[in-house]
Parts: sequence; structure tokens; C-alpha cells
Amino acid sequence: MEKNKLRVTEQASAYDNLQEMSVHDILTGINREDARVHEAVRKTIPVMEQLVERIVERMRRGGRIFYIGAGTSGRLGVTDASELPPTYGVPDGLVIGLIAGGDGALRKAVEHAEDDMDGAWRDMAPYHPTADDTLIGIAASGTTPYVVGGLRTARREGMLTGAVTCNPDSAVAAESEYALEAVVGPEFVTGSTRMKAGTAQKLMLNMLSTAVMIRLGRVEGNRMVNMQLTNDKLVDRGTRMVAESTGLDAEHARALLLEWGSVKEALEHAKK
Repeated sequence: MEKNKLRVTEQASAYDNLQEMSVHDILTGINREDARVHEAVRKTIPVMEQLVERIVERMRRGGRIFYIGAGTSGRLGVTDASELPPTYGVPDGLVIGLIAGGDGALRKAVEHAEDDMDGAWRDMAPYHPTADDTLIGIAASGTTPYVVGGLRTARREGMLTGAVTCNPDSAVAAESEYALEAVVGPEFVTGSTRMKAGTAQKLMLNMLSTAVMIRLGRVEGNRMVNMQLTNDKLVDRGTRMVAESTGLDAEHARALLLEWGSVKEALEHAKK
């Protein structure tokens, strides 16, 4: 990409004088732009399929996934990583989300943290990354130095690398073996990549991590049989799963679930 070429994510909105629009027109315009996201994400599937297969190979021999990003992109990575243990019952350290500026940046922007080319690898160092691990760099612009530098070092160290971005032919794509480029076009509010770009990134992370978890055997049928029973809602959901699969009434299904701690374990012992 030419240095003086304006990135798609920074191009001017197709809408103007937003402050003069009615609320109806604002919401309709945003919704119209959001409708473009699905098709852009769909186009990443062929590359994502290859990436998932490579990740699963590594994780089956003990590898982990690291997400790195800044701002909205970093927050999305941390969110995805933090939701996998309760959803699929995997260890907390299996998927690690890191954001430029540290955990404090989840709530408040940390100035210039994203400009540190060495920052991501420094943040990863305490986890002792290995060649069996995978690094996914998330950057709507595709140019974030924190992400570019992390991918460059990770690839040099033999890690599998992937990128999640919304600009074509970007720096993060160039540093990655597998680049997921969902080009959603200019934002409704010019440059506000927490909107369409953020939605596209969230969709891609959902697809990527869910496919990996399914392939690793963390789902049976269509059910989260390894989910952690961390609240009443999840206990009730698990009880229904056990009852439906075994024919037990709700009281006995719940008792079996609580005794063994997971749907998977309860069903295995019910069979015995």
C-alpha cells in the first residue's frame, strides 16, 4: 500500500452534516452501514479456515493463543480470551488477551502505548511464548506499531501468526502468515473504527475461537458441555442439558450436575 494513500478505515463517511440529521436518519444510516459487515467478514472464511486448522494442530500439542491489540481492538481480544474459560471449561492461560497499555487501558486510553513497537513482545515475555503458540494481531487500521512489532518478533521466533484487520494490504497483514481482512468501508462517523470495523473484528474473533474450541472437542452436539457453573443461570442451563440427555427429572439432573461439576462429567457418570 502506498504511504500517501488514505486507508479505507480513515476515508470520509458517505454521510455528512450528521448533527443536522434526525435520530431516525442517524440510526437508519448506521444500520445501513452495519449491513455491509456480514459480507466483508464472509470473504475472510477461506483464510480463516486454514488458520483454524493450523492453530488446532499447535494447541493439540500444548500451544496457546495470544491476542494483541490497542484500543477497541485490544479490548475485543481481551474479551474473547476472557470468555473462553467459562464457556468451554478451558484453563485461564490457554488463550491470553493483551492490550497496549496494560489492563488499565481496558477502561481508559493510555497515551502512546500503541506506538511502542517492542511493547507487545515485552508484555508477552512473562508468559514465555514458544514456537507452538499462535499470535493473533488485531488492528482495524492494520498499522498499529504495538501489533506490527509483536507480529514481527513472534514470526521470527517461530510462532504461528495471524492478523484481524479492516484495511487491505496493511502492515499487520504483511507481518502475518494468515491475514483476515474484512474491508467494511468508511465509517458512519469518519474514522470511528469502534463501529463497523469493531463489529467485523468481533465477528471474526467469535468465528475463529468458536471453531477452534469445537475442533478441540469442547462442544458435544451443539452444547457447551464443559462450561463452568459460575452462576445460577448456567447451573439451570446445565440442568436442562443433563435432563434432556438422560431423561432424568430436573431435581435429579441438577443433583448429578452439581456432584460432578460439569455437564460432560455428569453425562459420563449417568451412562455408567
